[in-house]
Amino acid sequence: MATCADSDVPVTLDERDFVESPEENYSVTNEDYCKTPQSSEGNPKTPPNSPIREMACSSVSANVTTPKGARSKMPMARKLLTPNPDGEDPDDIIEEAEMLPHIYISQKSYSFEERVELHCDKIIGACSAEDADEAISYYITDKLVDAPFWTAVWKTAPEVLLITPNGDIGDLPFVGVLVQVNCTGCDGKTLPLRVSVSIAEPYSSNIANLPRELVEEILREHDYTVPILDVYPIEGLGPDEDNIAEALEHARFFYDFLWRDWDDEEDCDEYAGVIEKRIQLHYEIQDGTIPGPISERYRRTLEEYRNKRMELTKFQSRIRGDASPGEAVECWKKYYEMSMLCGLVKFWEDLRLRSHGPFYPRIYKRRKGQRLSGKVVTHIVAQMMTTDMIKSFSEDTLIQQHETLPAALDACYSGDIVVIFPGDYKAAALASLTDDITIKGSGQRGKVVIFSHPAHDNFVASKAAHVTLQNLTLVQRGTCDGIVVVESGRMTLENCVLRCEGTGVCVLTGASLIMSSCEVTGAQGAGIELYPGSSAELNGNEIHHCSNQSTKDIKSALGGINMKVLPQPQLKLSNNHIHDNHGYGVTILVPDNSPCSGTQDELESTAAGDQSETDQLSKAIQKLSLEIHTNKIESNSLGEVGLLHKMWTNA
Repeated sequence: MATCADSDVPVTLDERDFVESPEENYSVTNEDYCKTPQSSEGNPKTPPNSPIREMACSSVSANVTTPKGARSKMPMARKLLTPNPDGEDPDDIIEEAEMLPHIYISQKSYSFEERVELHCDKIIGACSAEDADEAISYYITDKLVDAPFWTAVWKTAPEVLLITPNGDIGDLPFVGVLVQVNCTGCDGKTLPLRVSVSIAEPYSSNIANLPRELVEEILREHDYTVPILDVYPIEGLGPDEDNIAEALEHARFFYDFLWRDWDDEEDCDEYAGVIEKRIQLHYEIQDGTIPGPISERYRRTLEEYRNKRMELTKFQSRIRGDASPGEAVECWKKYYEMSMLCGLVKFWEDLRLRSHGPFYPRIYKRRKGQRLSGKVVTHIVAQMMTTDMIKSFSEDTLIQQHETLPAALDACYSGDIVVIFPGDYKAAALASLTDDITIKGSGQRGKVVIFSHPAHDNFVASKAAHVTLQNLTLVQRGTCDGIVVVESGRMTLENCVLRCEGTGVCVLTGASLIMSSCEVTGAQGAGIELYPGSSAELNGNEIHHCSNQSTKDIKSALGGINMKVLPQPQLKLSNNHIHDNHGYGVTILVPDNSPCSGTQDELESTAAGDQSETDQLSKAIQKLSLEIHTNKIESNSLGEVGLLHKMWTNA
């Protein structure tokens, strides 16, 4: 096979590492199936270039069991069957398979600490990424010594065994057959790790009319051996077999959620530390600490990376002989697209996708500045403009009418004003505000509604010196970052309603926020997030029902307003109503390694609400120059103002 490397293109991926796969079920045919990648979240994908990864080719169905009384009877064209010597129609002699027994599924729920101890300390230890496959093999083979023979369900992709007349297998997740497993030939030093199997009695499958002869033919092609992660011990065999089943679950978990297919391509001094971070990422996604829109965008980005890598390898496999200049250019293009997605996934994983801050790099449009003429234009956004709309403007006002909000924002220069008349709008252009403009609704704020664009990662984000939003209702749908992110400069919010779905308002280091007469609700993180060195003045606002992620640890909830210290942000609160938030009304987040952090006894007493808590709060408020006047803070799950000691890193 010729690769782009033949034309001085530095890509040497093996075409055998990737095969074509449907968008949802990553399954292929026969021997190539064991090379199929598997996704990190949700739809498992086992990485390429690994001998033991061949074991995991059916882990896509690890959590799927056949419901009682529900089995598929699929019309199928049987392949690899020889004609019946008696001339009988094969359909007349098909032996109907019995139902599969239940596979063993461990009922133990592992905590983060237990999972780290198992995978990082016990399995991976001090080995490198290149040696991770061998470490997993030794871990499994050590369990096989006590029970070399057992019964299991062999799961494989539908395409390995079935060809339907119309080519559509539907949503069938796997084909399962009951087999007898013989592990006596397994050796942890020999990769890939495979086991000998034979069809068990009684013949059982989740496909009632699956021909036994077809299964025998497929197994014979593979010398009656299958990857060990394709077999699932059934219930009721005994404690030794149950231990094997649990070990296989742990191995599948590693490849489904912790392994990345670039791991063995990079040098890493402490691979166990990398795995620990990914375990933490997995648990934060599971318990809702990371908002759903963010975790979904992360999953899709990782999936895009894997698809792009497969696309590159398939393109390479079609090159015959020396690559032409056009083929080399196309190969370079696909390589850089893959590298970009890989870098983005690494960026997100390094930040651990915390639910309090922006997680997606942005490319902002160039700042226009003022017009050369020095004139200021008022942009009216309305599908139809009438004379009544402009009665309130002075005679010397320069007016430009637009049917859409993005068109108005694209036409703005610094100093311009955008007036939006009642209606529902979508505006991706709000995600990159670089010029000093004012955007305000005409009339009541509830009648001027702006929805976020689901295809974009942030809703309102500003790097301008001064941006003002007035009389608007912002509704966040599908975006990942804060509903409003002040990255630099100053943002003024007046009389606005912010209905969050992801995170709330984020004010980053060095930026400032002035917010008055606004309502913030529904954020999965804190309603307002103040980063170190930021500042905010909040007057007459209502902040409620925020920090709603489904975290199991109520003490880690970020509350209505969350302040990260070191260096300290500045906050002035007056006449605000902060209520019904998950956590404190105002949370002061202090890192564990901060000088302000106390001992474990002090932290416990703080949580208990004794004098130590009062003293720590008093010192923290003095250090923060926190000004609180005539606010109403009530009905928050942890109280009014509190300290939260938590390890975090500055974004």
